[in-house]
Amino acid sequence: MPVLNRIAAYSEEMKGWRRHLHANPELSFDCHNTAAYIVARLKEIGVDEIHPGIATSGIVAIINGQGEGPTIGLRADMDALPIAEISGAEYASTIPGKMHACGHDGHVTMLLGAAKYLAETRRFAGRVALIFQPAEEDGAGGMAMVNEGIMDRFAVKQVYGIHNAPNVPFGHFLTTPGALMASVDTAYVRLTGKGGHGATPHECVDPVVALVGMISAVQTIIPRNVYALDEAVVSVTMVHAGTASNIIPEEGMFAATIRCFKPEVRALLKKRFYEIVEGHAAAYNVKAQIEYDWGYPATINHAKEAAFAVEVAQEVVGKDAVNGDAAREMGSEDFSYMLEARPGAYLFMGTGPGAGLHHPAYDFNDEAAPVGASFFARLVERAQPLA
Repeated sequence: MPVLNRIAAYSEEMKGWRRHLHANPELSFDCHNTAAYIVARLKEIGVDEIHPGIATSGIVAIINGQGEGPTIGLRADMDALPIAEISGAEYASTIPGKMHACGHDGHVTMLLGAAKYLAETRRFAGRVALIFQPAEEDGAGGMAMVNEGIMDRFAVKQVYGIHNAPNVPFGHFLTTPGALMASVDTAYVRLTGKGGHGATPHECVDPVVALVGMISAVQTIIPRNVYALDEAVVSVTMVHAGTASNIIPEEGMFAATIRCFKPEVRALLKKRFYEIVEGHAAAYNVKAQIEYDWGYPATINHAKEAAFAVEVAQEVVGKDAVNGDAAREMGSEDFSYMLEARPGAYLFMGTGPGAGLHHPAYDFNDEAAPVGASFFARLVERAQPLA
């Protein structure tokens, strides 16, 4: 596999970076120690500018090339998940209940590896903006960084990101023009009835019966309201009611995750969800409170930039290892906000067999870091070549 020779020479150093990050996970926007570690590495690498404290703990670092030119953005997320690790690795999380179960430690390492190479060689024009982002898993850190003006402040013209993909063949890249990942919205429904004895339901207003009716009904939204070729998901993922077998509870609740690719489908799903819940609440004589969290938009690759990223990936790993027309998926990503702000593309990179993302035994494959770093480096050199 034609990993750049100079980056291959960093392999052991990169492994050390990644394992330190893995052992010291932080959540959401509270990535201050992670950011401090990244800043220390960036100073060692010799980047030209370091701008910390963006969106609480995010960083943008600048590497200047040779001569005038635009700025290309490369993004890595750096937050972990609230999961207790069971990997058994010697570098496993040292913080109970937190772990890097999605490979963001690997993403940071890939971007640091690319930064080291680009700062040493500078075989490109213009500038590179290295974007280290908090709160991808929870909190929309991508939106926060965009809202704090990083695209304008650093004159970013295009932006790219990678996500590792366990159980995809090692070193294979997957992407597609247009929608790659779904939007995600979350609905919480709280019902209030009238509690009482289970032996006298006629004296009560039972929220459990209403819950059952609502949950069954919202499952009809997709097959009966959405065009069959417009992929969408409504999954009820939480139900809570009651404390004992002989008590009709006063309250109950359920929650659902709602995902699709098109804005008009997204609006339809919300409309029908409200209509069904409110209609059933009236039918069952309960009060319904709906909290509908409008979450990350769909991750939509720009066609030109996606095609360019495919060319670069083919150069790094070979044509047979790159699928530029991959199936889109129902997962979501707040890199979507950066793609709404600037042209760019997002890709998956296979890391070979292993536990899946968000699994307590997951561990990023260190052998993949030089591959991702090489992709980032060649992307810059190809996008902004020297005259």
